[in-house]
Order: sequence, then structure tokens, then C-alpha cells
Amino acid sequence: MKKLLSWLSLSWWFMTMLVPPAAAQKVGLVLSGGGAKGLAHVGVLRQLEANGIPIDYIVGNSMGAVVGAMYCAGYSPREIEQIVLSDDFQHWATGQVLPDKTFNFLTAEPNPSALRLGVSLDSTFNFQVVPNLVNDLNLNIALAQLLAPGAAKANYDFDNLFVPYRCLATEVFTRKKVVQRSGILADAVRNSMAFPLAFRPIRGLDGRYLFDGAVLDNFPTDVMQQDFKPDIIIGVNVGDVALQKYPYKKDDDLLTGTLLFLGNSVADSTTVGKNGIYIQPDLGSLGAASFAQVRTLIADGDTAAMRKMTLIKWRIGRRVDTLELQRRRLAFQQGVPAPRFTQVSVRGLRADQNAYAAAFFRRDGSTYSFDDLKEGYYRLASDDYFRNIYPRIRYSPEQKGYVFSVDAQRNNNVAAEVGFTLSTRPIESLYLGVEFRYLRRLLYSVAANVSVGRFYNGAQASFRLNAPGRLPFYVAPGITYNKWDFQQTGGLLQSNVLSTQVNQQDLKVGVQFGVSPRYRSREVFDLGAFYNVDNYANTEQIQSNDLLDRTSFKGATAAVRFARNSLNEKQYPTSGRRAIITLRGVTGTEVYTPGTTSRFRELGEQSRHHQWLQFRGVYERYYPLNKDKTSWGYYGEITVSGQGRFFNYRSSLTSAPIFAPLADSRTLFLYNYRSPRFVAAGVRFSQQVLGKIDWRSELFAHINILPLADENQVPIRTGGISRPYLTAVTGLIFHTPVGPLAVHAEYYDTPDHRFSVYGHLGYILFRARSLD
Repeated sequence: MKKLLSWLSLSWWFMTMLVPPAAAQKVGLVLSGGGAKGLAHVGVLRQLEANGIPIDYIVGNSMGAVVGAMYCAGYSPREIEQIVLSDDFQHWATGQVLPDKTFNFLTAEPNPSALRLGVSLDSTFNFQVVPNLVNDLNLNIALAQLLAPGAAKANYDFDNLFVPYRCLATEVFTRKKVVQRSGILADAVRNSMAFPLAFRPIRGLDGRYLFDGAVLDNFPTDVMQQDFKPDIIIGVNVGDVALQKYPYKKDDDLLTGTLLFLGNSVADSTTVGKNGIYIQPDLGSLGAASFAQVRTLIADGDTAAMRKMTLIKWRIGRRVDTLELQRRRLAFQQGVPAPRFTQVSVRGLRADQNAYAAAFFRRDGSTYSFDDLKEGYYRLASDDYFRNIYPRIRYSPEQKGYVFSVDAQRNNNVAAEVGFTLSTRPIESLYLGVEFRYLRRLLYSVAANVSVGRFYNGAQASFRLNAPGRLPFYVAPGITYNKWDFQQTGGLLQSNVLSTQVNQQDLKVGVQFGVSPRYRSREVFDLGAFYNVDNYANTEQIQSNDLLDRTSFKGATAAVRFARNSLNEKQYPTSGRRAIITLRGVTGTEVYTPGTTSRFRELGEQSRHHQWLQFRGVYERYYPLNKDKTSWGYYGEITVSGQGRFFNYRSSLTSAPIFAPLADSRTLFLYNYRSPRFVAAGVRFSQQVLGKIDWRSELFAHINILPLADENQVPIRTGGISRPYLTAVTGLIFHTPVGPLAVHAEYYDTPDHRFSVYGHLGYILFRARSLD
């Protein structure tokens, strides 16, 4: 009994030496960086709060800085979890464009370019190529919005946050560690996650660029000791650790996640101290880019904290009452200044250029709403001339409101585009484009592009003046040339192949005036002069010495068009919607010169005048399901044209509107798909079958209203409507960096092109015809 009592006394003395009195204990939490793996910190925070473990200080790095800053700014673990589980968070982390935040004011019509290279060209003709990093546009505005209230409440002193806070950064050029203790909280967090070759660094208010603190110290327990001197440190590491031996069987799985952190220091578990607790979540094969596995990462952090909870409770005797913690957090949240925005400022450019950028921010009355500011921010960022913009929110006691400022450094004033199409049919093409932009009080741009191929050749040049403001508008004069050669553009396995002798070209010189009252919508007034020339045969078989018929049509056209586009892809989209409504007027003179296949060749050259109105409406929409692995969509189109009959049947078809439901429809001259009046509808289905490979099927039906018929080369307008014509396609699509790689089996409801197998690499997109 005496020995037992002595042992118990000795044990009690030993425990009291390890664990200081509960009232004196201060606990510091260190959260390492690790990319997506840092989301495990959310699970650790959840377990610590659930068990009443105090958190008196937090030091974070990279993703640990993000999670730690949200907690110190007054967000509960549950609120942080909801934030990182949201769809918006995926857009922040991956840089994906938010579906409802692309400004159609500056975007041009889709073209077949696969690569756009931005170049900064200054007045001394020095070139600077801007590297493509993760797009931080969504991340920056999200951090500013989330962290601004807490930072204002703390008067920009991190010791006054809900929990005192520090995060690390690295000075880019001197390679010195920077401990961030005050300032705009979102800036500090953003500095701490600016990892080389991933997120770009931002220029601070002091003029310096700072990188991720993980470059020098990914597990900053020393900062916790130096700044806060806690009694106990809980260190959570999700970064790299040194292995005892080379992992031969797992090296391939580990390699991807390890590459991102090759330049980081390796965590030393002993730096938490003798009384500290070291937590290393078992994240398996999850890596720094596994942002889609948010729930799994949080659960892994939760599990890791639970496994250490007995030790944590043994070493930390002090407890925090959960209800009292909630009351204190609520009091902190209620003490933040009201979200009242009184001023917008832009810096980083010339004074007149700053004024241009500031004009994108609109307000009602004397203040701005945050929705107004976000709209202006995304409007400004829609042109990659301003891709490196950075937002800041700071409270001004004098104005009794927040000031929204933007650092709007110039990025690219020259952009080059390139694209190509390879195909199983002779429609290969190469696309090249260049654009130069010049900014003063207004933004001026000059652009030119060209397409070269066997089937299609075209060129376009334009000048554009962009004026921001409450209702942004642009004026864009330009010239467009198109040429199509439909001779033998059929494909594999098709039946009844005809020698289609049709060559079309058009030239249009005009001007567009456009306004964009909302993100995705645009209203355009189009005015121009055109000159179209079609050469064609009137019979299926021709001789080498035959002369083609020639129809020229020149005149003027004016149109009003409404367009809205939020599709996620230029071709083969799976989400978003597109709407186009166009009302066009046409007036012009047809000149017909018969060839050797014409039955009217004795009449010689003929001319007649035409004028008509034309309405066209298109709408398509997609509904992603099953975490975007499945998508259903529908398509509708109606075209009603008052176009009269041209001199012969073939020229009436070459000038008529086209129903082009499939990617390659415009590369085929299909009689049943050309009509002045038609109605069409269809459905589209897409399913991921292997990684990024989609199985896509589409089915359409259209009817021609008062269709044209051929009566010995004379166009005859029949009564009523045609039978429904069916179009179908099924195949596999793989989205590559240079465009879609697709293989299709197709069906067209026309005798000269029933069934075919067709494949292509690259975008099959053409400039609009002069009267589209």
C-alpha cells in the first residue's frame, strides 16, 4: 500500500509538472500550408470547439492562413465549413469563371482560337509575356468580402481580432520571412498563399511583392512562440513530412502532391514543444489540388483531432464553455461596422486610365451596394487588359463607411490568338488573330484575324471604341470577308455522294453600336453594306469545261440584335444558356449571269431588286446533374424571312437562311436545311464515361414553312409546311487544350448525305455571313 501511495504521489507530481494550472494555460494553434489539404484544418477546429478546448492564438500559413483568418475574423467552424462546401468556393480555388459574372460588353463572337497569348508592349517596344497562373479573380473579391468586417472591427490590428492572429509571407527578392501582424486581413492572407507558379503575388500598399510563407517555413511554430508565448502549442501539419525510406510502391501517387511543395521546408513535429500536441491528418492520396474532395478532407481533419483528443484533454486542463464562446463570437460579429460603401478609388495607372476603370462602378444615390461593386469589378476584369486587378476594402471612420479600392495594373495591350482544325473531311483550317489595345479616357482596340483552309477562307479587321459608364457602350466599324467552297465536303460511310459545285463569298463593311446593361446580355445595332457572290452548277454532274452560274447580290442591311450567352464552352457546352433575337432588314440588287448548266443561258445577264425583313430567334439551355457528370439540354430556333425568290432555284437556296444544328452542318450544302422560313427544336444529352471523355447525343427536328421546290431550275413556293426532318448524332468528345477532339456518327435527313462517321480536332466555328 505504501508503495502504491508513493507511486500515485509521484505520478500526480509528474502530471502537475507537465500541465500548468488550468487558469494560466494559454493555447496556440499552428496551421500549416498544404493547398487543398489545408481544408482538413476545418475539421480540426470543429473538434476542438466541440470538446471545449481553448484557442487563444492562431498562426497560419497558406491554406492554414485562410482557414485561420476566417476563424479569427469571427466565423465559426460550422460557418467556415459551409463556405468551403459552397459551389462558389470551387470557383475561388480553381480559378473557373463564375457562370453569372462574365461581362458580354467586351467579349467578341466565338472564334476557333484555342490559345490566346497576352503580351505587354511598352512605348520602348520591350516585350513581356505574361505567364498564365491560376485565375485569382474570384478568390480576391471573396477574401476581401469575407474578411473586411472582422478586420475593421479589429481596427486592422491582428491582436484585436476575435482570436489574435499571425500569418507568414516571404519577401520575393530578399527571401526574408515576413510575419504579418496588422493591415488589411485579406491582403495578409492573399500574400500567404501566393505560391510560385500557382497564384501570382500581389503588390502591397508598401510597394512590395510577397510570396507564400511556406517557401521558407511551412510550419511556423517559432512565430507562435515568439509573438504569443503560449503554454501549449497544438500544431496541425498537412504539408510534406520526411519519410524514413523511399516509398517505392507509392511514389507515383505521392509525386503529384509533392511537386507543389518541393520548395517548402519539411515540418518538424518536435517544434511544438514537450507539452505540445502534433496532429498529422492521414490524407491518403489526396493532394494539394484535391479541392473537389472538401468533405473528405474536413472529415480526415476531424478524425485526426479525435484521435489526439485524449492527449489534448490530458495536457490542456482548461475548458471553454460552448455557449459563452458563441455569445462572445456573436458580440464580435455584431460589433463590425455596417456594410456601407461610400467611395471607390482606382490606383496603379495613369490618372485618365484610372478614371476609365472607375467608371465601371455604378451607384444609386450617395453609396454603393456590394452587388454594385462586384458588378463593376467583374465588368472591369472581363477584358484581360485588366486581368491583374486586385480589390481592397477598408473602413474609413471619417466617412463612416467602407472604401472599395482597386489596384488596376495594366496587363496585356497586345494579344495573339491561334487555332486550328483537323478533320476526317477536307475542311481543315488555320486561324490567326492579333489585337492591339490603347487606353486613355476610353479604350481603343484594333484587331485583325484570318482563317485559311480548303473549305473556308476568311478575314476580318475592326476598330473599336469602348466607353464605360452607367450604360457601357461601344462603337465598332469593321470589314469581314468570307469564302466557302462546298465541292466534295462529304465524309466517311455516307451514301449518295454528290459533287456539290457551290462556291460562296461575301464582303461586308459596316459598323456596330452596342450596349450591355447586364453581365451576359448585349444589345447591338448593326448597319452595313454587303456584296455577295455565289457560283454554282444547276446539275449534279458537270464537265471540266462547264461554266458555273454566277449570282451577285449587293446592297445595304440593318439589324437590331439581343444576345445573351453564359455557355461554358464555345462548342459542345454542358451548362449555361444562350439566347439570340435578331430583326434584320435587307435591300439590294441581284445580278444573275447564267452558265453552261443553266436553261436560261440564252437570256443573258438579268437583274432584279429585293428587299425584305427577317426575324431569327435561338434559345438553348443546359442542366448539369450528378455533380456535372451528366447534362441535359434543349434547343429551339425559329426563322421567318420575307426573302423573295431569286432568279433560279439554286441561287434562292444559297441566299436563304441555314438551319445548322450540328458542329459540321455549315460545312455541308444540304437542300432540306436551307429555307427562308423554318422552325426547329432538339434535345442534347452528355454523360462522362471516362475521365474527361463525354458521350454526347443530340436529336433535332425541323420543318420548313412555305418551302421552295425546284421546277426545272425555277424556284416554286409550295403551300403549307414540309414534313419534319430529323437530325441525329452520337459520339465521344474529349476536351483538349487545343479544342475538342470528337468522333461522331451522324444522320441528316437529306438524300445526298444520310449517314456518316465524322471526326475532328479543334473548334469548327466560322464568322457570321453578311446577312446572318
